[in-house]
Amino acid sequence: MAIKNNAWMMLLLLVSGSAVAQQEETSGIDFYGRANVSLQSNDNGDGSETELESNSSRVGVKGWQRLNDDLDVIFQLEWQVDLTDLGGDDNLKSRNQFIGLRGNFGELTVGRRDTVLKTMQGDIDQFSDYEADVKALFEGENRLNNTISYYSPSFANVRFASSIILSEGDTQDDGYSLAVTYGDTKLKATPYYFGAAMDRDVDGYDIERLVGYTKVADTMFGLMWQQEQAVDGTNEADGFVASVKQDIGQFSLKAQYQMMSFTAGDDDSIALGVDYHFTKETRVYVWYTGRDLDTRDAEQSYVAVGIRHSF
Repeated sequence: MAIKNNAWMMLLLLVSGSAVAQQEETSGIDFYGRANVSLQSNDNGDGSETELESNSSRVGVKGWQRLNDDLDVIFQLEWQVDLTDLGGDDNLKSRNQFIGLRGNFGELTVGRRDTVLKTMQGDIDQFSDYEADVKALFEGENRLNNTISYYSPSFANVRFASSIILSEGDTQDDGYSLAVTYGDTKLKATPYYFGAAMDRDVDGYDIERLVGYTKVADTMFGLMWQQEQAVDGTNEADGFVASVKQDIGQFSLKAQYQMMSFTAGDDDSIALGVDYHFTKETRVYVWYTGRDLDTRDAEQSYVAVGIRHSF
């Protein structure tokens, strides 16, 4: 099975290389990836350990083909790759994998894709893919099968988006996710970014989420609020995330606080980190995360140093 996986990777490399060589204006294909490994010390409250972590390392291919003057077909096939622990059949895990159409009407895709509530958060999560990722305390960070996604064109920097998640059964309702955003997630076209989104019957939860962030000089500030409850009316909670990032030369100083209030108590997390960027593609980093979990009567702490390279 490992041989078959390697063959798939070689095929992707050959396809991407051929497409780059052709330089066709009516199509495009890109092979990309990210290797992200850290040496991490974990204290989960019941003991400590030190291990290597592969932080959502990935490979993928995405592209488009012109169908006519008004319509393109688009696709993406992405896999998570574990560089440290898993081998054989368990080494690859499906991420976003979809096909669709893009035109003046916007973008419509079918397959496995992040819900629009998840993508709406933009770049507010300064510790995405690490222990302090917002998914540690928040529900709603979903990438689901059987998803139909639509993203509208931009109207004066405003975009609308929706996801429909088909249940494939009579015992569960189809879920849906709706979002509206203003601005550019990278803050290049607009000085602010705002978003609002909701989930209904998505992975067992109903969720409302608001997000906003901006950049003043070389400092980025962000806030996110969330309210959630299970579809059966239990596990109701609300909370927020506050993040800040300061760029100083080739360094990025980061801090993030997250809190979620449940009936049984409050869970909170604080994270501090420093990135050093050798280039746009390569960085080394160190971070600390501490969590105080009333709902589990536990205190947890994590420290890591690592390297990340994107291509």
